[in-house]
Amino acid sequence: MPDKDLPLVISAPEPRSLELIFTPPQLARFRAKYRIVETTADGVAKLPADVLAQARYIVGQPPISSETLGQMTALRCVFNVESNLLNNMPYETLFARGIHVVTTGLVFAEPVAELGLAMALNLARDIVDADLAFRRGEELWGGDGNQTARLLSGANVGIIGFGDLGRALNRLLTGFRTRTKVFDPWLPPSILIDNGVEPASLDDVLTSSDFVFVVASVTSENQGFLGADAFASMRRGAAFILLSRAGVVDFNALMAAVKSGHIVAASDVFPEEPPARDHPVRSLPGFLRSSHRAGALDIAFKRMGDMVLEDMDLIDRGLPPLRSKRAERETVSRMRSKPVDRN
Repeated sequence: MPDKDLPLVISAPEPRSLELIFTPPQLARFRAKYRIVETTADGVAKLPADVLAQARYIVGQPPISSETLGQMTALRCVFNVESNLLNNMPYETLFARGIHVVTTGLVFAEPVAELGLAMALNLARDIVDADLAFRRGEELWGGDGNQTARLLSGANVGIIGFGDLGRALNRLLTGFRTRTKVFDPWLPPSILIDNGVEPASLDDVLTSSDFVFVVASVTSENQGFLGADAFASMRRGAAFILLSRAGVVDFNALMAAVKSGHIVAASDVFPEEPPARDHPVRSLPGFLRSSHRAGALDIAFKRMGDMVLEDMDLIDRGLPPLRSKRAERETVSRMRSKPVDRN
């Protein structure tokens, strides 16, 4: 088949790259099956009219105006491989035309959940600080080194948000026999119950939990909704683990709650990344830090390639995408997550 007869794909996956999300065999298959036009996110709107008119797929999450979309008469699906749904394209028009918008964020659920579990275990057993003390020759032996230690097994756990990440985390926690309550205003109670967790209010999750995991996306309604009052309501000594986006918390209030000794905390995300070299979070005792690395595993990125190729094959055959997660008309415009600006 001549190259000009292959289905056309506009590739603008930044901050990813095709080499990041595809294995060499996957990428070879991708290039053999499709005619790929590579550009930047801002370059999509500047592409020639004939390229826009022939594009069947977009791989990436570039800003798309109504005018540009109007030229894309063959478009069938936008594959968002950054996985944060940005309010940067006319979703109503996309939905009205039957164009799918899908994300590959499911690939990050297990890696992030595993790091969240590791953070919880560290906060419970003080693993990192005990290791640092040992290196300095200041270690405490036996019970003397366990003054604040506790078990995750059988603990009261709260999860705020119960999408793909929340469910992956809950699967890991089942082995610890935790009593888990979940707050997620976007889900009916029956879905939570079917997953073996107890539906609860936000106040109940905060006040009754030994460990609180935050895995909620940032939306137009919940930016900074976890503030000083929320942290003050938590049990003294409870652990707060932030895994989704820093925008859902008042970060200064979180640091103040940790500094006071009321709670301990861990976070893989921060309001500005990286934080300034003199940012107080860098030296705050009782705060476990990770540099937005929870999901950034090569195996996760390569799973994106599988998802994209399999869903393209389905759509090519007139079927709906099944591997990636489809954006919903009622919720997509509420998303406010910032894209990750590094791999």
